[in-house]
Amino acid sequence: MRYRFVLPAVMPLVLGMLVPVLALLLLAAHFYRADGMALAALSVAMTLLLAVPRPWAARTLQVVLVLGALGWLRTLAAVAAIRIAAGQPYVRLALILGGVAAFTLVAAWMFQHRTLRARFRLS
Repeated sequence: MRYRFVLPAVMPLVLGMLVPVLALLLLAAHFYRADGMALAALSVAMTLLLAVPRPWAARTLQVVLVLGALGWLRTLAAVAAIRIAAGQPYVRLALILGGVAAFTLVAAWMFQHRTLRARFRLS
């Protein structure tokens, strides 16, 4: 019964790390779908940096996530242009990929939350 107060104290950290993990796994799925096995493996491996409580690990993850968001936007532009040229609907595609890009940016921003700042010793 003495452990009942541990769970609420750990939950912000777990939830704060869940968003970057999901964003990295979405990037891995995107690269895997595009036959980029090396990039997919690298995206999955990046989740291991969440176990390294150092500022460089957090900053590396932030850079990767921002680059990932830019990659989602590049994919959005390329696929939307193809669909527009073919006369096919593209708005739903733009909303979905734009939402995924925004989610990836939020994952990078999560490292500014006080819980993750404390874990990674960010000043």
